[in-house]
Amino acid sequence: MQTYDLNELLANNTYPGRGIVLGLDETGENAVIVYFIMGRSVNSRNRIFEETDEGIITKAYDESKMTDPHLIIYAPVRALPDGKTTIVTNGDQTDTIYDFMREGKTFEDALRTRTFEDDRPNWTPRISGVVKVEDGKAEYKLSILKSDCGDENSVLRYFYDYCQPKAGEGRFIHTYVGDGNPIPSFEGEPEKVTLKGDIETLALNTWQNLNDDNKVSLYVSFINLKNGETDSIIINKHEQDEE
Repeated sequence: MQTYDLNELLANNTYPGRGIVLGLDETGENAVIVYFIMGRSVNSRNRIFEETDEGIITKAYDESKMTDPHLIIYAPVRALPDGKTTIVTNGDQTDTIYDFMREGKTFEDALRTRTFEDDRPNWTPRISGVVKVEDGKAEYKLSILKSDCGDENSVLRYFYDYCQPKAGEGRFIHTYVGDGNPIPSFEGEPEKVTLKGDIETLALNTWQNLNDDNKVSLYVSFINLKNGETDSIIINKHEQDEE
């Protein structure tokens, strides 16, 4: 399988939409979570990430400009109370996965109750991931729920399991192949990408290579495999523009 440079993939795609990268940093000492959102409409761009006790939420930057919270206000990242498991998604399926896993059910069980987003004519895929850090090791899963070639009556559910990740590598899944009307959905397996540098370097490079007109917010987290401690960085375009 081809390995891509994450920065090049981002720099060459004006609109990957929302994206998830999971993997291990170069040292092999930290599990890595990257999540970003982009937007083309005023409503989609009017968002920031805000940190919570469990992870992050999206919220309106300017409440007066929020026309429709449907599909854009949710908790992208939530950590389970077990202190080992972190969920990351591009929608309110985060809460579905959280509720199922708290009850001892699986990531896959939860997502089999969900489908792609109801945003005709794009039928945007739901992308989801879960990272587990335990006994000095990490493993993760990714999923995409998408329409069958734009057919609103046919859902395809794909699941990918990475139980022995390698240092300096991750898997990248995003909602769209690129810009368009309707916007073409992601195709194929999650892309294998290199994860370079410490958390600050990874966050800065990722942010700089996202399309400047369309990028909205970025979250990067490193979870230490030995002690489970989490270090995270949030970058919001609206807050940068204020500076």
